[in-house]
Amino acid sequence: MDDKRKETAIVPEAGQKVTFSGNLGYILAVAGSAVGLGNIWRFPYLAAKYGGGIFLLVYLILMLTFGYALMVSETALGRMTGKSPVGAFQSFGNQKWLTFGGWINAIIPMLILPYYCVIGGWVVKYAFEYLRGHADAIAADGYFGAFISDSLGSEICFAVFLIAAFFVIVAGVKNGIEAVSKVIMPLLVILSVITAVYSVTRPGALAGVKYLLVPNFSQFSLMTVVAAMGQLFYSLSLAMGILYTYGSYLKKDSDIEKNTTQVEIFDTAIALLAGLMIIPAVFAFSGGDMSTLKAGPSLMFITLPKVFDSMGFANVIGSVFFVMVLFAALTSAISLFETSVSTVTQELGMKRLPASLLILGTSLLLGTASVLGYGAWDFVRIFGMQVLDFFDFLTNSMMMPISALFTCLLILRVTGRETIAEEVRLSSQFKREKLYYFVIKYLAPAFLIVILLSSIASVLGWIQI
Repeated sequence: MDDKRKETAIVPEAGQKVTFSGNLGYILAVAGSAVGLGNIWRFPYLAAKYGGGIFLLVYLILMLTFGYALMVSETALGRMTGKSPVGAFQSFGNQKWLTFGGWINAIIPMLILPYYCVIGGWVVKYAFEYLRGHADAIAADGYFGAFISDSLGSEICFAVFLIAAFFVIVAGVKNGIEAVSKVIMPLLVILSVITAVYSVTRPGALAGVKYLLVPNFSQFSLMTVVAAMGQLFYSLSLAMGILYTYGSYLKKDSDIEKNTTQVEIFDTAIALLAGLMIIPAVFAFSGGDMSTLKAGPSLMFITLPKVFDSMGFANVIGSVFFVMVLFAALTSAISLFETSVSTVTQELGMKRLPASLLILGTSLLLGTASVLGYGAWDFVRIFGMQVLDFFDFLTNSMMMPISALFTCLLILRVTGRETIAEEVRLSSQFKREKLYYFVIKYLAPAFLIVILLSSIASVLGWIQI
């Protein structure tokens, strides 16, 4: 990269720079982004479906290699340029493919936020009903289906969740995102530990602990890797512009490698706790019935309430669990909202409040489509999928791998790996530099292509993910 381009990349635009107050605020904000429904809702049902311990082992290996390399890359590019994804890509040239790479990173959170908040609305409903003492009703057959098919009730819960995230965003980076993360994340850890301890001490639960923690290599398959890779995107907030945006708020003396390692540890701990909260409890409830364990996305909203109801103190346990999930979901929604607002303010020149209102409005429209997809628009199918499922497939299985591939291309074809290393070394020893070089050049592109091809084969019906 020539000196002029490098200088353009490193110096942010005057007057637009905002920062976190320090490393703790950044770590908690990124951890809050990473630790959301992806960890507490998605991780346990994928681990249950794809072999428990072997899925966990594959996930950990990928996180320490692929996940680490992408996290460092996106954070360094964000801090280097001081810009959100579109501006970060454009800082290195005006080629059309660079502009497209920036925009696909920026559009992903705008598409995820609406349907994510719909699921957040489901959590609001469950937390509210458990706090009201309605555990028996929640555990009844057909409760979840009746709720999501009630378009008005589901829409209200969705709107409440989305508006809560909106008010945090309007408050700004330090007074909103950072302040909320510093309160919610410690509470989340405490509630996670309490719930996990209760779960693993139930009669018969140790079999579930063994299933989750001990790898059974006979259950390994290519789909174990594909599922673990897909989970990484959600768990670490990869390939959706968030780390570019949060990295742009990071001070030059903030240790990128150390921060990344701490987020990895925090993310893994919460994922493990989520697994220990849910899988052993389901084992204890079902006596190890694998069909119950592999209930998929419905595990948290249908199976788990039945588990709580069978344990006694269902209202207390359910309240603690779903309030905890609500905290986690909110921190992730905030990061998706902030990334979208950052792009609008920088690329359209809007002030923060109008940009926030614009994202709020578009999210209400797209989220309402997802709500109606289970109600009045239940007949609508896109490639055989309901509206919410289609948005999830489009973003997670198609756009995120493409987005991550563009980040790899930006580094390998334009900036060079050494430029990223120089940015990291401004504040870090970069102990895993050799690993980073290997992963970003060989491992990451190969895995991303496999994920993308697998997703295409899945939607065409050639394989089942």
